[in-house]
Amino acid sequence: MNWMNVEETLRRAEAPLFWVGAFTVVCLALWLLYRLLSGFRIWVLGNGQLLSPKLGKWAVVTGATDGIGKSYAEELARRGFAMMLISRSQDKLEDVARSLEDQYKVETRTIAVDFGKADIYNKIEKGLTGLEVGVLVNNVGVSYNYPEYYLQIPNLDDFITNMINVNVTSVCQMTRLVLPGMTERSKGVILNISSASGMYPLPLLTVYSSTKAFVDFFSRGLQEEYRRQGIIIQSVLPFFVATKMTRIRKPTLDKPTPERYVAAELSTVGLQGQTNGYFPHAVMGWLTTKLVPIDLVIFFGARMNRLQRTGYLRRKMLREQRNGDSLKND
Repeated sequence: MNWMNVEETLRRAEAPLFWVGAFTVVCLALWLLYRLLSGFRIWVLGNGQLLSPKLGKWAVVTGATDGIGKSYAEELARRGFAMMLISRSQDKLEDVARSLEDQYKVETRTIAVDFGKADIYNKIEKGLTGLEVGVLVNNVGVSYNYPEYYLQIPNLDDFITNMINVNVTSVCQMTRLVLPGMTERSKGVILNISSASGMYPLPLLTVYSSTKAFVDFFSRGLQEEYRRQGIIIQSVLPFFVATKMTRIRKPTLDKPTPERYVAAELSTVGLQGQTNGYFPHAVMGWLTTKLVPIDLVIFFGARMNRLQRTGYLRRKMLREQRNGDSLKND
């Protein structure tokens, strides 16, 4: 009798369970189709025509003399923007400006400031006065010389001040200077270059990782505040790119040249508020934030940085020993 009751119950439940299963499969299939179409729209079709001088005559790039910043300056100049280049070295600024003028026939201006200082923004504001800025690339940044435990960082007090000024204050202040003009015209793009290190805590690069997390949160918050006024504020979180900062000399598929990275990233503007900017990096970002448990990511990040720290300190010790031996022989 009990067995017959179970069979009857299962028969009654069969149809509802079938429709629940079918509904689930359809939902998953639609979600997968949506993701595939979205990926195709972003990474294949792109949005490359959005960035043009129609947004405003001038593009401003901080940290514009090397690496990703220089590549942004070159790509924006190629698209016809007049370029305002801001960095520390006047000589390097003049070299980049001359190159852009010769190659792309655009107007350029430069401002030489040290973003590690807090009293530079009056000078920058004067330099930007009267310019119709369509694009701002907040690229300037600084990292550790090598991975290190927090209390063992050399000159820790100065290190903290410099890193916050360069990585955090610069983004807030440059946005303060440029955003009002954009809102008046109801158009403009701000690209804030964060880092994949800001997607999760990265031990032994903790201060750097934290400043880049700030840039990401700041960008996404402002995007929601100003998107209805026609402003695009994008958080850009690259993994490794072959630049002087990363000390990667040989580019690979997952460690592209700055030129390749920037060309890919600019096609995502207007399509993603938060982007890794480059398809292999997007895959890595999905794996490390959606698939792998965060505690495991932190563990392996710490392990990698401990190994790098050990290697750096060993090489430093060998250099000091060789220098000491050379002095003795002299």
